Amino acid sequence: MRIYKIFFIALLMFGFSACDLDEELREDFTSEEASDYLNESTDADALIKGIYDGLRLPFMDQSRFWALQQHTSDETLGPTRGPDWDDGGVWRVLHDHTWSADHSFMGDTFTELLQVVFTATNALTFEGVLSTQQQAEARFVRAFVMFAVADGWNQVPFREAGGNLIDPSEVLSGEEAVTLIASELDAIQNDLPTGPANIANQDAARVLKMKLFLNKGTFANRSAPTFDAADMQQVITLADQIIGSGSYTLEDSYFDNFAPNNDAVSSENIWTGLNEGGTSSGNVRSRWFCTLHYNQNPSGWNGFTTLSDFYDSFEAGDVRAYTEYPGIHSVGGINNGFLIGQQTDQTGADLQDRKGFPLSFTRDVALIESGDNLEVTGIRVIKYPIDYNSGDNADNDYVFFRYADVLLMKAEALLRTGDAAGALTIVNDIRTARGASALGSLDEATLLAERGRELYWEGWRRQDMIRFGAFLDAWQEKAASGEERLLFPIPATQLAVNPNLAQNPGY
Repeated sequence: MRIYKIFFIALLMFGFSACDLDEELREDFTSEEASDYLNESTDADALIKGIYDGLRLPFMDQSRFWALQQHTSDETLGPTRGPDWDDGGVWRVLHDHTWSADHSFMGDTFTELLQVVFTATNALTFEGVLSTQQQAEARFVRAFVMFAVADGWNQVPFREAGGNLIDPSEVLSGEEAVTLIASELDAIQNDLPTGPANIANQDAARVLKMKLFLNKGTFANRSAPTFDAADMQQVITLADQIIGSGSYTLEDSYFDNFAPNNDAVSSENIWTGLNEGGTSSGNVRSRWFCTLHYNQNPSGWNGFTTLSDFYDSFEAGDVRAYTEYPGIHSVGGINNGFLIGQQTDQTGADLQDRKGFPLSFTRDVALIESGDNLEVTGIRVIKYPIDYNSGDNADNDYVFFRYADVLLMKAEALLRTGDAAGALTIVNDIRTARGASALGSLDEATLLAERGRELYWEGWRRQDMIRFGAFLDAWQEKAASGEERLLFPIPATQLAVNPNLAQNPGY
């Protein structure tokens, strides 16, 4: 009976139809025969594509892992604007750290991340189908997602390929997950390709391993992280391997890294999620739709903003804060970076909001907005140059890892092992490339601020703030919060089906 269940699951997962079957199921159809049949009938490219496509919803959508990393930080705010963007308060509670155990986005994100892990693990059962490289790609994507789960929840359900699907999966702690992921990356390093950026590759494995060692002490004790010198040396060594390859440079045009043709023009991107313009993509367009006003081009959703304290950390001339990107400003009158003050169309004509007031974005913003100016409060963010040519399926490949992050992680490891001068040199090289003045000194607070300026809205801010001990602090529209906020709650649906999971403290 069990073999029929497994075979039925395979039929559902891979879309086989009855007309594809060469023979009817028999009582003497063995597990080995089922395995052989599935191996012969399964398209390896389709398996791998399914794994990569599985990353789109939990990472590219504005309401999933990105929201948990960004809206819980000092970079991003999702205000309620009169009747708009209330959604039961799901955005507000992220920013002020008052979410409950039944927060829908958190539950959905946890479940969808685990689905990617399951899909990758299931694909690895097809040993006769996947090439050695494809197996390595599947294991890398699984490792990356397990790292995200460990980061958010500190509990990672996991079973080996071929494991019993009837039994609940074992659950690894964050520390145990780090150990397993590191061993996985070591095992697949040489089987991964050297590129391109839009598939799992050797340098992407090095970057993920850097993040493992940089956050290892945080996963062990989030309220009082430690940074072992040997772990920091691992970060430095891996960074030097990437730097020494000569494959990457800091991009002359910062926003090329996020542009619709970033797969062709970026000299920084190490690993990206492939989006095919006009054909097939994740919700990368949400990065501009969620912040633009209804009366701008394109017509946005008038939602998210950054905070004035974060905006004020940039100096004049820093291209990361303001760039009139070619083909964007001339079409919609929109600059990349931060939108503040009176907004115009491509001809320079002033725009208005829906009530006829000037569309002039303000520094001030509150969790709950009301009154005549509720459509214009808050500084807006445009990190990805708008794709005006591809409709809903934007062509911008989604950026997971890039070279500037490698440099900043090396700088952090140097700073944490006493080489502040070496760290400062790296940071100032980046600032010079971005049109910002050199810093005279560097400490942890300054480095955290620089990571914010370089990597804003890329989905790393919560993790960074926890590692630097700043996540529980008070900031605009948020009071100081308790240590339970260092982890997200395990959703009740997952607790019900896996007794190896336990609710995180405080929930």
